[in-house]
Amino acid sequence: MVTGHTGFKGAWLCHWLLRLGAHVTGFALAPNTSPNLFDLLDLDSRMDSTFGDLRNYEVVQKTLHAAQPEIVLHLAAQALVRASYDDPLTTFESNVMGTVHLLEAIRSAHALKVCLVATTDKVYRNLEQGVPFCEDDPLGGHDPYSASKAATEIVISSYRHSLFKDASPKLLSARAGNAIGGGDWSADRIIPDAIRAWSNKQTLNVRRPNALRPWQHVLEPLFSYLILCQSAHETHYANYNIGPATDDKMSVGELIQQAQTCFGRGEFEFGTGDKGPHEAGLLQLDASRIKNELGIAPAWSSKEALKRTMAWYKNQDGGANAQELCDRDIEAFEATT
Repeated sequence: MVTGHTGFKGAWLCHWLLRLGAHVTGFALAPNTSPNLFDLLDLDSRMDSTFGDLRNYEVVQKTLHAAQPEIVLHLAAQALVRASYDDPLTTFESNVMGTVHLLEAIRSAHALKVCLVATTDKVYRNLEQGVPFCEDDPLGGHDPYSASKAATEIVISSYRHSLFKDASPKLLSARAGNAIGGGDWSADRIIPDAIRAWSNKQTLNVRRPNALRPWQHVLEPLFSYLILCQSAHETHYANYNIGPATDDKMSVGELIQQAQTCFGRGEFEFGTGDKGPHEAGLLQLDASRIKNELGIAPAWSSKEALKRTMAWYKNQDGGANAQELCDRDIEAFEATT
C-alpha cells in the first residue's frame, strides 16, 4: 500500500512496484495538477486506487483493512514549504495527524510486516553551520512544513517504542528531499516552475539562487525505500538519511543554468533572496548510515540526475509516451545499481 500514490514520488514508486510484479493499493487525494504523472502513467487502471484524505481516520482504516498489505509506504503529505505558510493548519493536520491515523490503523493490520514513513531532510534544527546532518542530530523546524515533519518523526518514534513492540510490524522513517525527475508539475518547486515558464516562453524568477540543496533523482530515494523495506528486519536503526554524496553540491542558480542548457531554451532572472518567507540557505545530509549498513550509495550524480530530468521533460513535450520515458530511466538506474 502506497499513500500519496497520486503525487510525483508516489506515481514513480507505484509504476516501479507494478513493474516488479507487486499488487499495489494506493490512497491519496486526487491529483491536483494538470498534467500529472498519475494520469500519464494510467495508474488508476493498473492498481487499486482510492481517493481519500488522511485526516479522515475511518476512511484510512477502511482502506487499509480492505487491502491487507504486507508493506506500507507512507508518502502522502502536504509537502511544500511556502504552502505551509499559507495554510499551516492543513499542513499540521495532514502531516502529523494524518500519520497518526495511518499508524493507528496499521496496529490491527495483521498481515503487515513493515511500514516505512517518508519524511524529509528538513526535519533537523538547521543553524546553517555548513555541517551535514546525521540521523542523531536534534530535530527542529523553522517553517510549518519542517516543524510538521519533525513532529511526525517524534510521533513515529513514540509509536515504535510504546505500541509497536515484539511481533509488531517494523516501523522505519526515511529522510530525503529535493528529488528531481520527469513528471513533477507541483507548484513552488524549481524544476517544475522552470518547465512551466519555459514551455510558455516566460522568464523564470529564481528567488534564492545561492541556496544549496542535496539534489538527487527521484529513483534514488525510491530505491532506498524498497531496499529498506526488503531488509527491514535486519536493520540496526529506525531512521535513515537518503541523499547525494556530501561533496556533490549544486546551488539553485547552478541547477537552473545547467537545466537551461539541457532543455535547450528558456530565460531566467536571479532574485536577491530577500523576498518571501524564510527558507534555509544551506542544507546537506550525511547519508553514511545507509551506505555502511546496506551498501546503498547514489547511482547518479546531481548533474546526471538533472540531465535525465530535463531529457524526460523535453522528450515528453515532444510527444514521447510518459510510461516509456519512466521505463527508460528505471532500466538505466537498475543497470547501474
